[in-house]
Amino acid sequence: MTNAEIFSIANMMVMPMWLLLIILPKWKVTRFLIDYKVIPLLLSLFYAFYIVLHIQSGAGLDFGSLSSVMSLFTLEDAVMAGWVHYLAFDLLIGMWMVNQNRNLGIHQLLMAPCLFATFMLGPVGFLLFMFLRTIKLRKS
Repeated sequence: MTNAEIFSIANMMVMPMWLLLIILPKWKVTRFLIDYKVIPLLLSLFYAFYIVLHIQSGAGLDFGSLSSVMSLFTLEDAVMAGWVHYLAFDLLIGMWMVNQNRNLGIHQLLMAPCLFATFMLGPVGFLLFMFLRTIKLRKS
């Protein structure tokens, strides 16, 4: 499989999960996927594969300076690992937010933008959720 194919597969793995988190967070299938972290675990396998592939090529993983990281992200395998890393961790944060909301009870119309922003912009969605969480906790 080519990197482009893996890229497409990884993206297609997360799309249905994000839709379930946004539209059907309480459905038993969604709960199963959240509880067992099915998609993040599969993405973690892709990530591990790309890290091993990168290391076997003789390249290092130097995160010690901005220029080293910039150089690392000019290599296709490293970019793939980085992308899958983003997909997995953003999804884990989305799952955590849905789990937190089981106790908080933030209305789904307010949760949807938080989850969508986490999917598209990672930390921005997390920040928005934490803002709503803080307000909800202060009211109770």
